[in-house]
Amino acid sequence: MRRIYSTCILLFMALGLFAQSNSEIADEKLQAFVEKTKVPGLSISISQKGELVYSKGFGFADREEQVPVDPSKSKFRIGSVSKTLTAAGLARLYEDGKVDLDAPIQRYVPIWPDKGEKITLRLLAGHLAGIRHYKGTEFMSRTKYEDVADGLSIFINDPLINKPGTEYAYSSYGWNLISVAMENAAAPQGSFLSSKNFLKFIQQEVFDALEMNNTVPDHADQFIANRTQFYQFRNGEAVIAPYVDNSYKWAGGGFVGTTEDLCKFGQAHMKAGYLKQETLNEWMTSQRTVDGKETNYGIGWRTFQRPSGNTFYGHSGGSVGGITFFMMHPETETVLAIVGNMDPLSYAGLQYELMEMFIK
Repeated sequence: MRRIYSTCILLFMALGLFAQSNSEIADEKLQAFVEKTKVPGLSISISQKGELVYSKGFGFADREEQVPVDPSKSKFRIGSVSKTLTAAGLARLYEDGKVDLDAPIQRYVPIWPDKGEKITLRLLAGHLAGIRHYKGTEFMSRTKYEDVADGLSIFINDPLINKPGTEYAYSSYGWNLISVAMENAAAPQGSFLSSKNFLKFIQQEVFDALEMNNTVPDHADQFIANRTQFYQFRNGEAVIAPYVDNSYKWAGGGFVGTTEDLCKFGQAHMKAGYLKQETLNEWMTSQRTVDGKETNYGIGWRTFQRPSGNTFYGHSGGSVGGITFFMMHPETETVLAIVGNMDPLSYAGLQYELMEMFIK
């Protein structure tokens, strides 16, 4: 009996040393990454089965004011990871029977003109609808849009870039159209003048529902507590990024939040609870083009097939002054979220390396 007890103690000690070793290795890798890239601030959080196993900030949320990064409070621009958050709101409407993923988009957005091809929410959410992406200086927009319908004006009169369903073509603007459809679907029946606008809907059905208390729309003209300063890498140094207003693309790239909030979001998508299992499966399963080619993109969720044989689900995000990576591994219920407050910024596979280190 004494021998069994001693063996158990040694096992627990070994496990503790293994966990400590992972954290120490992660510290070294991340510190080296920050020094090499000169990113002013970096936040990373990793959770397993609902518990944070690693959550640290490196550098400064605001370099000039010497405000350190706090992964529980520092709000970074999460870019296109906003699509995955929006997809959760779309899933809630879907489960409530308020949207049909395969109905013509005009059912929910009557102002969308007939372009000679059927566009649906499913195609839009999978970047298969033929809607164009940014062009020119649109990514640097300084214009304030009062509501999501106004944001359609950027591309509503442009032709489709391909026949819907035939080709995967990434488009943040497709999510503009989704957000207007969601807003109208959440409105009182028979009314397209919503009493619950898109941002309020996302706040209630996603952020509040999942206790993501530090994720909000990036209102450029408002004070937001603990929002980071944003930087760009120019001529070998990080300088303060130019002013932009992301109100033209709330659904596809307009939120700021913390890495710890993204871990909460990921954990809620591991298994049935917040959403039904059937919905989770449908949202994360790769769509296909009409000729059967997998796109590795479901409904707001990207599939990452790794050489190791692991499969992760999540999204990356690029913003002015923010580069994010979010992914989860359902088999081990592990979530990783990493974000820096500078663009451009390449993680060069570090995100996968850390994820696979922690799931072993």
